[in-house]
Amino acid sequence: MQIENEFQVAASPERVYAFLLDVNRVVTCMPGAELSEVVDPTTFKGRVRIKVGPITVAYNGTARIADRDDVGRVAVLEAEGRETTGPGSARATARMSVENGGNGASRVRFATDFAVAGRIANFGRGVMEDVSKRLVSQMADCIKAHLETEAQAPAAAPEAEGATEAPAAGAATAPQPAVASAPPAARPVNALGLFFAVLWDRIRRLFRRR
Repeated sequence: MQIENEFQVAASPERVYAFLLDVNRVVTCMPGAELSEVVDPTTFKGRVRIKVGPITVAYNGTARIADRDDVGRVAVLEAEGRETTGPGSARATARMSVENGGNGASRVRFATDFAVAGRIANFGRGVMEDVSKRLVSQMADCIKAHLETEAQAPAAAPEAEGATEAPAAGAATAPQPAVASAPPAARPVNALGLFFAVLWDRIRRLFRRR
């Protein structure tokens, strides 16, 4: 099964490409994912948890950067994993490219080919495709939030300095530490909730046709 996604980010292509290949940062934007080991600069081990109602399915797997073209800002990632408590498995190959979107922005494109077996496969191809697109959309929103917030921070700093009143003569001033919010802990993907959201979208589209 192949799924294609793209999204815009208000940050330079170089910064976006570097972020996407920094596993320690991008894993915080992957729903339900946890990084467990960096084997080498191109190979990583981790876990993905998917919650279906009261059941949580966990996969232990390995991902690697199979190919990369830093000049063209293109990379191919391969991943495979197996259920920790069942016979299920998952395998995926993703081609990622970062293009110039104009005005200092970037356009990110993903083409992902994946296959799953086991309990998750019971959702069916159509629902799995819609759910996968929603998961990529959640990841894209997180990546955009990280990069666009970082891009705005340097611009906001001079304005803040200019707005600061001069201290009284003789008064000691201490530098104010930057406040950074910690990334949220990885939570299992609630596939049941996504399933009903997808089902509702399909019902609404059906009535629109009529």
